[in-house]
Amino acid sequence: MKISHEAIEKNVGLMIVLVALVVSVAGFVQLLPMFFDKATTTPLPGMKPYTALELSGRDVYVAEGCYLCHSQMIRPLRAEVERYGHYSVAGESVWDHPFQWGSKRNGPDLARVGGKYSDEWLRIHMREPRDVVPESTMPAYPWLQHKPADDGLIRQRMRTLRELGVPYTDAEIAAAPAELQGKTQEDALVAYLQSLGRALSGTHS
Repeated sequence: MKISHEAIEKNVGLMIVLVALVVSVAGFVQLLPMFFDKATTTPLPGMKPYTALELSGRDVYVAEGCYLCHSQMIRPLRAEVERYGHYSVAGESVWDHPFQWGSKRNGPDLARVGGKYSDEWLRIHMREPRDVVPESTMPAYPWLQHKPADDGLIRQRMRTLRELGVPYTDAEIAAAPAELQGKTQEDALVAYLQSLGRALSGTHS
């Protein structure tokens, strides 16, 4: 049965269905090859999953909405590489659920922030950003130094991530609460930030 353009354009419901169908097929055709491209599904050589403390810090990063002002995606452009370092590659993020790539930057990109500053600098910056960067518009997060890092769910998170392909061992999951014992959310966030970008250089611990 042949349907004319005029008939489609006059039938709003049919137009919506056909547009949705075309967009769905086009999106599927575009995305499907990525699932079979090893560059997007294989971790970098020697890369290790986040430790329990780093993973807890990543949860703090997401919960506090840090991703709303900081991307973790350096584009392969000269200005970006000169400012932030090596451009981002997919292999760095295969174990991130969800990944933190993006384009929104009220603050600098953090993809290569690991090792750039000392732990103490990062602590001061989180408690009162303007003490180290006078022009900063970032809000302060002083309460993180008082809140415990362990909320009792770290083992459950690690097991869930293992189901998604992150290679946590039983021993690592069992030891997670002990690693977080006595640690604050600030400690965890510092550990997470110090881990960023180090997989590419082979210095991620």
